Amino acid sequence: MKRTLIFARRVTLELLRDPLSYIFALGFPIVMLLVMTLVNQSIPEEAAMTVFTLPSLVPAVWVFGMTFLMLFSAQLLAKDRSEAFLIRLYLSPMTSADFLMGYLLPAAVLGILQGLITFLTGIVIGLFTGESIHFTGILLSVLLSLPSLLLFISMGLLFGAVLSERAAPGISSAVISAASLLGGIWMDVDLMGGVWLDVCRVLPFYHAVRLARSGAALASEGILLSLTVVCIYGILLFLLAALLFRRQRKQ
Repeated sequence: MKRTLIFARRVTLELLRDPLSYIFALGFPIVMLLVMTLVNQSIPEEAAMTVFTLPSLVPAVWVFGMTFLMLFSAQLLAKDRSEAFLIRLYLSPMTSADFLMGYLLPAAVLGILQGLITFLTGIVIGLFTGESIHFTGILLSVLLSLPSLLLFISMGLLFGAVLSERAAPGISSAVISAASLLGGIWMDVDLMGGVWLDVCRVLPFYHAVRLARSGAALASEGILLSLTVVCIYGILLFLLAALLFRRQRKQ
């Protein structure tokens, strides 16, 4: 554990040297909330979409912000793999899990800060729009979204473990687009039904958004299923990332 924390400190310092990464991660949800709130306020009341109301929009925007943590994790690990620094560390007694946890912990802390800022922004916007999010709902949404946070970071570590520094951002960007469409962040996929909904339910993005929204709305329907799906995907992705990272390390 000590080795992991020491390496996590190094990763944190590396993140701080690139202020654009954490400024974007923390500031992007604020911009998206403001833009989508203005969109919702500009359309006729009879045409307004429930996904753009604050209790539904705020948790979904946080999940969307998590996808960028996936991108940053993939970039950082892929970059370190291409440099002599990580190659020298391969000779240390650190295990593959130690390395990956060292990348995961700083990204997870950044993700929690991202969530708190997102909900705080939602509360401030609600003072002007007349909408509100229950404090208990915020806490529950944060707790239920922690497995989703680990899921996206693990996915980024998987990409960083197998892809080059140039390829990792491109694949991560494609996943960001897929998560926004298949997760139902900007639309209600439950109303669409059919094959599209079936595909969404198989993938973890839909369940990650559902967990965040259910917590904010203090709703319990389907939470256990979504939590199980997200946890299974997250554990499998982390284990796969560790396995492939170990293979790269041996090579």
